[in-house]
Amino acid sequence: MRILITGASGQLGSSLRKTVPPEHEVRALTRAQLDVSREDRVKRAFAEFPPQVVLNAAAYSAVDKAETDKARAFAVNADGPEHLARAARQTGARLIHVSTDFVFDGMQSRPYRVSDARHPLSVYGTSKAQGEERVQAVLGEEAVIIRTGWLYAVEDHNFVKTILRLLAERDTLNVIADQVGTPTWAMSLAGLTWVIVKRPEIGGLLHWSDAGVASWYDFAVAIQEEAMNLGLVSKAIPIRPVTTEDYPLPAKRPCYSVLEKQDTTAQTGVAPSHWRANLRLMLQALSHA
Repeated sequence: MRILITGASGQLGSSLRKTVPPEHEVRALTRAQLDVSREDRVKRAFAEFPPQVVLNAAAYSAVDKAETDKARAFAVNADGPEHLARAARQTGARLIHVSTDFVFDGMQSRPYRVSDARHPLSVYGTSKAQGEERVQAVLGEEAVIIRTGWLYAVEDHNFVKTILRLLAERDTLNVIADQVGTPTWAMSLAGLTWVIVKRPEIGGLLHWSDAGVASWYDFAVAIQEEAMNLGLVSKAIPIRPVTTEDYPLPAKRPCYSVLEKQDTTAQTGVAPSHWRANLRLMLQALSHA
């Protein structure tokens, strides 16, 4: 199949490029090569390389910056998916669009199901929720929307790489302990995406993350332990749990954003690995990068 990947230099886009099955013809475009917020650019990309499947990994993901850069966040996260959905509708392409756990408010105590109501707390979450709504308005259940959360990879900026840098720079570290979710390796999400590409009968909303649950504090402690074992950091430092109230940020985050994934596993046959096992694999890859 001819497959167009947007956001090709980001965490998911890079992981998709690394794992392309050999039978596919892929054009992977970075933000500089295709700004999805520009409908004319989207139409041109479809004309130059008429795709059968579009994997939308393009996103405005700077959660705190989005609070003051609202127009750009909505342009990329809401207008962009709509432009891709309209182009897909016109050309008969299938759209697989990636969304986020931040469409929920985190106020419940059980994993979020795809049927749960969206109630975002931030500009970023609201822009992603609107992107979902616009894709559904154009393509309905024909589109695949995959919600994920706490994504990290060898590439780009993310929590794992930030913690590694801070471990080298500081003598102690404070990390929020009252926000809970599931760290997700981008290579895990990429693997699921390629399975969905081969399954044209799959449509609608899906949830995906690695298995297990952690707070940001738990995640940071695990990063230090695994990085020490691999020699990525030279010394262990105290990591202290703090509350969201102790560490205010511009954007409000959901305090609980665990995603229910059983339906995704039932449809795809893919079961997630535990987040700690995938963290170890990512750090191993980083150590050889």
